[in-house]
Amino acid sequence: MKSLFDLTGKVAIVTGGGSGNGLGMARGLEAFGATVLIADINDERSATAVQELQGLGSGASTALHVDVADDDAVRGMILETVRRYGRLDILINNVGMNVRGTPDQLSVADWRRVMDINLTSAFLASTLAYPEMKKVGGGKIVNIASIMAVFANPLAPAYVASKGGMVQLTKSCAIAWAKDDIQVNAILPGFIDTDMGRDARRAIPGLEERVVARTPAARYGQPEDLAGVAVFLCSAASDFVTGAAVVVDGGYSINGF
Repeated sequence: MKSLFDLTGKVAIVTGGGSGNGLGMARGLEAFGATVLIADINDERSATAVQELQGLGSGASTALHVDVADDDAVRGMILETVRRYGRLDILINNVGMNVRGTPDQLSVADWRRVMDINLTSAFLASTLAYPEMKKVGGGKIVNIASIMAVFANPLAPAYVASKGGMVQLTKSCAIAWAKDDIQVNAILPGFIDTDMGRDARRAIPGLEERVVARTPAARYGQPEDLAGVAVFLCSAASDFVTGAAVVVDGGYSINGF
């Protein structure tokens, strides 16, 4: 059964993979044999991540400076991955950001920036990855949405809209590309202990206590909590799973109390 999860010989891109959820998932892919290209805007963070990943697996993982808000940079990310490794099997669209404020406080520029980084970059990367995955007979695309795709948040209108859009983009791509043996799925993390999560806790008094009280697991998630589901969705174990939205939140979203 181990072979179902074996990623040996597979090449993966993880956007925003230098830290947080991206690095947590990259660790999982590397541990199961994949070669990972960390696509991140923070070069120092990426270098540290790659050094760690090279100690876990084949030693072939590398980093690439990528600003996903730049369409040309996203195109270059796909081309450079294929140039370095000769193929592309896995794409994890993980990069995300938020501009905090109520809808009336948010500028159009803020709205567009959140959409460009959170949603448009995933659309572009996926459509560019598609022909490369066809060439190798199939592939896996995993889009990182959020439980905020289904919850309202008055202080994050662009963020929640982008994450809802990510789920619908996932379903559309899944239907379109199933014939090419490309599975497209989404992960909806809950409250995870990342830089963004810590920023929210600092900005919203009492948030951590309220979250932990509602979460049956009684804690914030850790980036490593996403590793297992990422390996599943990127491996042969999920070949008949496509268009799914997998919630990873310690039970937060099902708790009515």
